[in-house]
Amino acid sequence: MQDFTKIAKEVFDLESQAILGLKSFVGTDFNAVITKILNLKGRLVISGMGKSGHIGAKIAATLASTGTPSFFMHPAEALHGDLGMLTHEDALLAISNSGESEEILRLIPSIKMRKIPLIAVSGKANSTLAREGDYFLNVSVAEEACPLQLAPTSSTTATLAMGDAIAVALMCARDFKPEDFALFHPGGSLGRKLLTRVKDIMIDENLPLVTSNTTFKELIAEMTSKKLGMCIVIENDKLLGIITDGDLRRALGAEKFNVQACEIMTKNPKTIASNAMATEAESLMLEYKIKELIVQDEGKIVGIVQLYGIGRI
Repeated sequence: MQDFTKIAKEVFDLESQAILGLKSFVGTDFNAVITKILNLKGRLVISGMGKSGHIGAKIAATLASTGTPSFFMHPAEALHGDLGMLTHEDALLAISNSGESEEILRLIPSIKMRKIPLIAVSGKANSTLAREGDYFLNVSVAEEACPLQLAPTSSTTATLAMGDAIAVALMCARDFKPEDFALFHPGGSLGRKLLTRVKDIMIDENLPLVTSNTTFKELIAEMTSKKLGMCIVIENDKLLGIITDGDLRRALGAEKFNVQACEIMTKNPKTIASNAMATEAESLMLEYKIKELIVQDEGKIVGIVQLYGIGRI
């Protein structure tokens, strides 16, 4: 059987060289494009034909999910009415490796007449699209990975990388935070976690509560019956400490069968407010290498949040 790994490695080399080659093209034009997009009152509309269209749709999706209102418009459909989607507050980013795609070029007169900014993305600096664009981003590559030099391969990879560079630059300019990302991804696990508060996942009923003079036997009974692997030590409704199943095992190992809760508890345990984000609770538990936090609001114990509970979000 033929070994195709050599071919794969050659493709990786060619496409990585294509991406690295873009560094020499990034300069004042790129800065101008980012500034223009940041100042848009409308949306960044992306258009491209064929493989460029597929790449454009992905770029639009990345931008939309990272804080830049954007959508993909098929150029053929645009010629038959979809141009009405654009407003004078929008900008059009048109992708064509050759810079001569008929469907893209036929959009230009209407775009110019309506004074909609045109950002041209092409692999040919002397192409019609590049000349007509108000801004030009060069995605030229030395050669395609395709051995016939026909199928867009290196060129589409380079264009996709340029789109990612635009998206990341805009994220940095807007100081886009994980919380912002979550708002655009509520259905994903990261989004759910970033939007979830402690009160949404905490255990607030049948809490394992003991007092400082609770006996060892009583501790085992309480911890076993409540099935949370820990007990909260209180006195007059005030938090004194926490006892975990690990504390009990260590006491058993030392044959301390007559101790009281106050003798093996961890004093001043870490706590968190019920309105805090679940990610904050997770970070706190990971930082201190603990598996549970006592939830307190204004000094009142209202629940327990456990690390495994956050992992299930």
